[in-house]
Amino acid sequence: MPVLDRPAILLAAAGYLLLMLAVGVWAARRTRSPRDFFIAGQRLGLWVTGLATMSAAFSGFVFLGGPGLTYRIGIASLFINLPIGFTAALLCWVLGKRLRLLAETREVYTIPDALAARYGSRATTGLGALAVVAGSVGYLAAQLLALAILVEAIFGTREAFGPASLAVAMLAGLAVVVGYSVAGGMLAGAYTDLLQGILMLGAALLVFVFAGSAAGGWREVLASIAASERFAGFLEPFGRAPATLAFGFFFVFGVGVLGQPHMLHKFYMLRDPRQLKWLPVVLAGSQAVCLLIWVGIGLAVPALVARGRMTPLASADDAAPRFLLEAAPEALAGLVFAGALAAIMSTADSFLNIGSAALVRDLPRLFGRPLADELLWGRVATVGVAAAAALLALAYGDLVALLGTFAFGTFAAALAPALAVGLNWPRVTAGAASASIATGAGLNLLLELAGRQTLVPALARLAPPPGVLPSAVALAASFAVLFAVTWASAGRSGRPLDPDVREVMAL
Repeated sequence: MPVLDRPAILLAAAGYLLLMLAVGVWAARRTRSPRDFFIAGQRLGLWVTGLATMSAAFSGFVFLGGPGLTYRIGIASLFINLPIGFTAALLCWVLGKRLRLLAETREVYTIPDALAARYGSRATTGLGALAVVAGSVGYLAAQLLALAILVEAIFGTREAFGPASLAVAMLAGLAVVVGYSVAGGMLAGAYTDLLQGILMLGAALLVFVFAGSAAGGWREVLASIAASERFAGFLEPFGRAPATLAFGFFFVFGVGVLGQPHMLHKFYMLRDPRQLKWLPVVLAGSQAVCLLIWVGIGLAVPALVARGRMTPLASADDAAPRFLLEAAPEALAGLVFAGALAAIMSTADSFLNIGSAALVRDLPRLFGRPLADELLWGRVATVGVAAAAALLALAYGDLVALLGTFAFGTFAAALAPALAVGLNWPRVTAGAASASIATGAGLNLLLELAGRQTLVPALARLAPPPGVLPSAVALAASFAVLFAVTWASAGRSGRPLDPDVREVMAL
């Protein structure tokens, strides 16, 4: 459908982009120190923190990646969502309180700062910082890919720019993201996360209700998919994917949530640590509502295709844009597109700031050369991280959800064991944490690369069997190495915990 025939969608998208720039200007006036830039001055309340955490976790992964992955592999994609029932509490109980109290006793702005406080090792902290940079670039690439697909759909750039459309759309969206991120840092990100969260909740509820009615009711939706040869196996317990892949999703997104710096970082910003007891309710409740858009569009589009009311998708990632442009009322489409832009851009801001913090704060301090003006260099590094992510997004050539899974898995395999176990078990040594981080990050990158290239036969032979998720293998190996090295080091004298860190771990 010609984009100019849907002016409400254009106005909603353009209005949101202008609003984000305004937030950046407002936040820039309140960003006067690295503390403001990297942890929003540690002055956020319960609702802002909860919605910001949800927004950072979901973003384009839910709006575009979820329906696209469902279209390709069936309801096996929902194994990514099943852990939502316990991950919010797991985050708050296992790590949230300890990270927030560390920020109370020390100048802790980043996840590598927490590793430095716990282990007192340059090697552990440096490896953690490198893992944060690698994962941030990967996750940001997934957001930029989703952003480009949305901009293409909203503004019709495919017709105007042809093969270069994706790159043009990505640069246009990236300019806005970098603009407000460089200006306002994490303070801008937190308040765009708040706007995003509100939009996502409303959009998800409306889309779920409309998706069912547009396809004739949920009973008819399921019946149409079940009767279609095109979608054979779609509704089987593991969809059209091997059971190993479904269980791999559950493992990585259930346990691996404990290694996600874009979510853990939000705990530093909470004004009052006592509000942590209510955070699981806010976080889990908002996540459950937002997943309705994944389920709604993910089931409605195959049903419409099965009935011949929608042509088969050329790319699975087109599921959400096609449904909104072809089946949804203009007002609803405008709201959801604005919500999707909100989701993607605020999450992109989080990763830009997390990655730049690791580059300009954590790594220079490890070498004893802290930068004189971290605020200035943080803004410069933001542009560099954005450029690297854009290149990865253009080169990846696959679904948003798969790129997001790779990035989520990188964080999970590298950081979850060292943080989740290390901040709860004093016996974990710096050597064990370093070995775990190196194993998790290195193995995940190796397996992902081996599974996606054919130029080097020797490397391709290292790829895991079909249906085995590389990040699940890497996460399991990372935990195994952490425990093995810790037990092998039993009885050896290591660096004693600092009194304040010991007290935090004992609470």
